[in-house]
Amino acid sequence: MNPSLLQKYDVAAPRYTSYPSVPYWTADHPDPEIWLDKVDNAMRIDREISLYIHLPFCESLCTYCGCNKHITKNHAVENPYIQTVLREWKMYVKEMPFRPVLRELHLGGGTPTFFSPDNLRALIEPILADVELPLGADFSFEAHPWSTTPEHLKTLYDLRFRRISVGVQDFDEGLMKLVNRSQTVDSVVRCVEEARTTGFRSVNIDLIYGLPRQTTQHIQIDADYVAKLLPERIAFYSYAHVPWFKKSQAAYSEADLPVGADKRLLYETGRRRFEEMGYNEIGMDHFALPHDSLNIALEQCTLHRNFMGYTPYSTRLMIGLGASAIGDTWDAFAQNEKTIADYERAVNEEKRLPIFRGHFLTTEDQLLRKHILRLMTRFETDWFWPEEQTDQLAHAITRLEPLAADGLVVLEPFRVRVTTEGRAFLRNICMAFDAHYWRKQPEGKLFSQSV
Repeated sequence: MNPSLLQKYDVAAPRYTSYPSVPYWTADHPDPEIWLDKVDNAMRIDREISLYIHLPFCESLCTYCGCNKHITKNHAVENPYIQTVLREWKMYVKEMPFRPVLRELHLGGGTPTFFSPDNLRALIEPILADVELPLGADFSFEAHPWSTTPEHLKTLYDLRFRRISVGVQDFDEGLMKLVNRSQTVDSVVRCVEEARTTGFRSVNIDLIYGLPRQTTQHIQIDADYVAKLLPERIAFYSYAHVPWFKKSQAAYSEADLPVGADKRLLYETGRRRFEEMGYNEIGMDHFALPHDSLNIALEQCTLHRNFMGYTPYSTRLMIGLGASAIGDTWDAFAQNEKTIADYERAVNEEKRLPIFRGHFLTTEDQLLRKHILRLMTRFETDWFWPEEQTDQLAHAITRLEPLAADGLVVLEPFRVRVTTEGRAFLRNICMAFDAHYWRKQPEGKLFSQSV
């Protein structure tokens, strides 16, 4: 990578899991009735839904983690939390105009395998009783290799789960100790092999580049293990250093963090090795084997990206259950109360949907969201219809002209294409379309670095 380009474009930028990004959402404690109207409208357009369930408990704190979690060794919290999630789900079911068709279900964390197999069954079975399941329904969960047992795998397989995402981060046990993660290479290998023996057809491995004291040698060793395990997918995430937001990240010296060209070299080392093994780069930080559904979706231009990550399916409605979970109706976002106490109080005592913030997308928001989503999932976007040719798109093209001069994008009449070199700067390219960002740029630290 050209060092001058890296220096020029490695700026703080949103990650574009949503547009507008969360700091620009405008609705504090939105009216649940308005949100439910949005849910109703979305279902009348498409009965298929995606469901994300946030299971936020972890037994110990991984200091690199930027997720919303609750640290405890007290497993008595499991059942009360599950019952609360089921009550929240019933609030939605009661208002749905049709019996939903559950296209996707994902258990995220925290650590979903913090919960016992019996309690996971107690969570999932009542939800399945309220839905229809299409052919190819896609159920997945995030697994900590240290806590995932054969009983977890068998229980979830019996409940129609076929994909597992194993949180590895790095195979080096010394690095994992440095970030306070209990994990061994043997535990990772055992988890993957037991998942395949159980019948799981798709394995994803999460890796992180940019961890403290991580070097290209670590990435080479990680790639060697990937070559042995051959997961169908790899999520190769950039470590987002935001100690002003996540205090645990101050546990180690910033002098230990690879930054700039050193950090990017970690990614390029991994990308080169993965591509040599036959993986394709299917989006920002993600790789998949040619036969995997993510790669097929990329080729067929049906790849989607939402709060669950990259997915081969697109549903208009995504419901988020659990503390801090986010729902999406395409024209609105809603996020639940972030703490366990506030979440459970809202559902159990106040008998209401536990929403504490959201955003209702304007026509402009929806148009710009479409273009940012296309860039994230197709590496290009276009706007041939006259009604799409707005002032904001004209401003975006003006902002992209320096990137085009640097060979990161190709500007054509009514179209933008990301070049191969430009993929490293995808967040910068998307930022050109971000009207909210340009109207009100952050005054302090808010986002992680773009590259």
